[in-house]
Amino acid sequence: MTLAKSFAVGGDHAGFDYKDQLIDFLTAQGFTVKDCGTYSADSVDYPDFAHPVAESVERGESTFGLLLCGSANGVAITANKHQGIRAGLAWNVEVAQLVRQHNDANVICLPVRFISVDEAKACLQAFIDTPFEGGRHAGRVGKISCC
Repeated sequence: MTLAKSFAVGGDHAGFDYKDQLIDFLTAQGFTVKDCGTYSADSVDYPDFAHPVAESVERGESTFGLLLCGSANGVAITANKHQGIRAGLAWNVEVAQLVRQHNDANVICLPVRFISVDEAKACLQAFIDTPFEGGRHAGRVGKISCC
């Protein structure tokens, strides 16, 4: 069951300080949010939180995913192991727009050690506001899946 405006959100200990602020940002815009953890700044393994976010999007329980970690590379790699997930790493507004516009990303991964919380909000807003362009990009996106 897909919820029309919903996000699954998760991240490791590096993303913990941003997570609640970004959840508040999403809920203020009317999004339903599923918090997949982590729930403290204690050191954890990022796949333990990236997999539940990707699974929520993959199963249609959430429309989009938001993953947070230091570089965002680990969570992006993990999420992209799931069929039907297109997780894009964004460190500025233009990249956040392009991962939606050109790649039809359904998960945005933010590198919290390299951007401020305000930049994270701006990236998230750009991701939300930017539709998939389709056209020549649709064929390319169609070639992403291995199965």
